[in-house]
Amino acid sequence: MTPPLIAPSILAADFANLQRDIELINRSEADWIHVDVMDGVFVPNISFGIPVCEAVNKHALKPLDVHLMIVQPERYIDAFARAGAAHPDRPGTILVHYEACTHLHRTLTQIRETGCRTGVALNPHTPVELLADSLDEIDQVLLMSVNPGFGGQSFIPHTLQKIRKLRHLLASAGKTALIEIDGGVGTENIAELVEAGADVLVAGSSVFRASDPTEAIHTLKFFNQTAPQNVRLA
Repeated sequence: MTPPLIAPSILAADFANLQRDIELINRSEADWIHVDVMDGVFVPNISFGIPVCEAVNKHALKPLDVHLMIVQPERYIDAFARAGAAHPDRPGTILVHYEACTHLHRTLTQIRETGCRTGVALNPHTPVELLADSLDEIDQVLLMSVNPGFGGQSFIPHTLQKIRKLRHLLASAGKTALIEIDGGVGTENIAELVEAGADVLVAGSSVFRASDPTEAIHTLKFFNQTAPQNVRLA
């Protein structure tokens, strides 16, 4: 079984020591750095914006996975691409929410033109079938497995069924978009997520609240192998 891609979310990092935590991710077996941007309008929380993304980019050695939980994301796509998502040596992804895009095709085209991978995120209540007419433009689909806005929430079990539906939809259309899961991901459900068809796992609290974040990343990525005995997740 191919190990899943692991994208630690800096929403759960220590903002007073953000450079330290980015460098920790660089040294780890993580694949991407997940950047949760929240505006306090689309979701009931404010996280950070373009200046923090630029700061992360200065120290990052891995692609940025920029998740825009904001209204009118098309206004900021070019800015986040310049802030690091479109880094020429490690191009990343810009994900927009289906629920926030009036003209999804136009927005995905805009992302593609920046040199980034295109991504669409779906809230827990949004059916995957709504993406059927947009699959040609999508490199990555992020399924929210919690209600967006806050870290540390409990995983919504129905997400497993959504993953299976999305995997079937992609296979039927002959598409290879990656399936990404965000929210409540940990050692207790990672096997089920990968078995259902998940390719990318966003991990916040299960990494940065672990006694050893580097070993936690290893355990998540290689969950089907014998984990080191000293790993203890919070």
